[in-house]
Amino acid sequence: MAIQPYLFFNGRCEEALDFYKEKLGARVDMLMRFKENPDKGAMEHMKVDPESVMHASMHIGDAMIMCSDGMGSDGKTNFQGFSLALNVANEAEADKAFAALAKEGQIQMPIGKTFFSPRFGCVADKFGVSWMVIVPQEM
Repeated sequence: MAIQPYLFFNGRCEEALDFYKEKLGARVDMLMRFKENPDKGAMEHMKVDPESVMHASMHIGDAMIMCSDGMGSDGKTNFQGFSLALNVANEAEADKAFAALAKEGQIQMPIGKTFFSPRFGCVADKFGVSWMVIVPQEM
């Protein structure tokens, strides 16, 4: 059994994929547009842009994240009640990832030393996805 995040970007999925590729080195494994849906009958009832992303999956490090434009196209995303934890190897990598996610985003907790990590910070990226960037404490 596994739990995987599935994010809906309401018309900005491809932009988000490009952003995560550039900023976090994400690798897009699969992308299917609504126009590529093999069930053409289903498309008759959907009011979506055929060019929008029906389903995509990407890897950031070893983690798979799935995403879509969903049924929305207004570009307004609403990510609440969760954060993605980005574990990185060292402080320099943490600073780099945090700065990349914070550009056009919103810092929720500045990155710095805490009692549980040599480097930890919280940031919402430009799409509103909340990230906790952390260097795990050495035992």
